Amino acid sequence: MSSAAISAQPIPSLLTIIITTSPTPSAPSTELVSTILSSFRNHCTALLLCRVIVVFDTYDRIASHARLKKGQVTTEGAKTFELYKKNVTELVLREFAPHDNERIISYDQGKAEFGYAGVDSNFVPFSISRTVDKRITFVAPSKRLGFGLAVRSALRLIETPFVWVQQHDWSLVSDIPLQSLLNVMRATQDDERSPVKYICLPSIRLLSYADSAHVVRFPELRGLTSDLKQEFVTESGESLPLTPMFFWHDKPHLASTQHYLSRIFPSRLSIPRGAFIEDTVGQRARNQMKQGDWLKWATWLYYPENGQRLCLRHLQGRTWEGSEKELAKKAIWRDQNAEKVHKSSE
Repeated sequence: MSSAAISAQPIPSLLTIIITTSPTPSAPSTELVSTILSSFRNHCTALLLCRVIVVFDTYDRIASHARLKKGQVTTEGAKTFELYKKNVTELVLREFAPHDNERIISYDQGKAEFGYAGVDSNFVPFSISRTVDKRITFVAPSKRLGFGLAVRSALRLIETPFVWVQQHDWSLVSDIPLQSLLNVMRATQDDERSPVKYICLPSIRLLSYADSAHVVRFPELRGLTSDLKQEFVTESGESLPLTPMFFWHDKPHLASTQHYLSRIFPSRLSIPRGAFIEDTVGQRARNQMKQGDWLKWATWLYYPENGQRLCLRHLQGRTWEGSEKELAKKAIWRDQNAEKVHKSSE
């Protein structure tokens, strides 16, 4: 593909955003998702022009204590999650479809299969509601999918060649050169040595990744980094730093839609219900990469300032209770400490 052809297509025709969300202590507040959208506006406005699919993953059971990673919520958590879904739906519609005539909704059904075929219980039905122009889609499963099946269900609805996968508690903190990232992915799609099929964004634990123990302890990974770490030059002359990534992270990333489906989800047996990609396919991928089999995964890390610039901040969605509740807790702690100080001075 020529440089002119690569740069000709606008980003919204190339990219769809998947936002996965689930029960969270901050519900029914939309602060988590609002923070993400605000970070898009501040650091990568083109994302707000793209199609978006929001997956409302749900819970498995109601119990006396919440264990969100295990799909367990309290009775109150189940109630607030229903209101949370309504609030997030309204928020996303306002952000991505600001005009009333863009919010006409059509409805459909789908199902997420897993495990062995022929077992009646090995699928989860989900409802699909989308705007007529398919700019916005909401997916609501009847049972918990887990991150892996949530992403796969959304990927099957995508019509663009690339996808941005966004968990609900990671926000951008640095500008992202999205056009250049996409241009490099398109320009290298047939490269037999260093194709770029997946690009993760650096979080605090991924700074200086190329020189970290995750890489240098393994001869194959050291060699691959030495051979492949580079500054890709786009057709506009912009330099884009990437280093090979030896894992498939769940945190925000950009990827080829086809590569995602064929590599991570080649069959319904790939990931069980309730599982994360990192904990399943991600681990198998890393073990293969340690043996030098990186090319089939083609995973990279965006590496600005030689790995020193942070791009993501974790919002701790499983524990953060929202600004109001956090302020109320601080006020209680402050009062308790003041009371202790007063008693000790008597």
